[in-house]
Amino acid sequence: MVPSDRLPAFAAMSFLLVVIPGPSVLFIVGRALSQGRRAAMASVLGNTAGGYVLVVAVSLGIGPIVQRSALVFTTLKLAGAAYLIYLGVRAWRERGSLQASFTGTTPTRGSLRTFGEGFTVGVSNPKGIVFFSAVLPQFVDATQGHVIAQMLLLGLIFNLVAITSDCAWGLAASTTRSWFARSPRRLSLVGGLGGLTMIGLGVSVAITGRKD
Repeated sequence: MVPSDRLPAFAAMSFLLVVIPGPSVLFIVGRALSQGRRAAMASVLGNTAGGYVLVVAVSLGIGPIVQRSALVFTTLKLAGAAYLIYLGVRAWRERGSLQASFTGTTPTRGSLRTFGEGFTVGVSNPKGIVFFSAVLPQFVDATQGHVIAQMLLLGLIFNLVAITSDCAWGLAASTTRSWFARSPRRLSLVGGLGGLTMIGLGVSVAITGRKD
């Protein structure tokens, strides 16, 4: 199974990714602000379920390749790193757009529908696709065997980190709406720091990982 010394590093890298405002966070924040905590929590659960379906799909497709081909692994890693840097640059340039999620309004929906929408966001999240394809395999020890099982375990850890972060975002958004809404600068700072963090994460992915 996954070496125990790799788990804290993976959890830390997962946190850096999930805490950055992206499609999932913006969706959850939007639901929290327009419909309240209940909708936010339904969104979180749906997003987490969709994220783990993505983990399973990527693990079944990427796991055997990672085990057999270092060249394919390196290609995926560099492509993923480049895309993370691209997302970071875009987040920095569009950092002011976070204000729209705090001031926008959406029609009231039932919890089941909100769950379904969260599921769709989670399963199609480009950050998740890149992370599970290019970053997650770096923490797998192919010499231990059971590569797919290792990826599923790491994916579960990622989702535990994600659901904690997403719940925090949803609760914070529902309780501090007026404070954030009074200062677009505060929201811009959040988006800018998130973009820089994602750029740093992309660089880290490119220069670290398996060397074989």
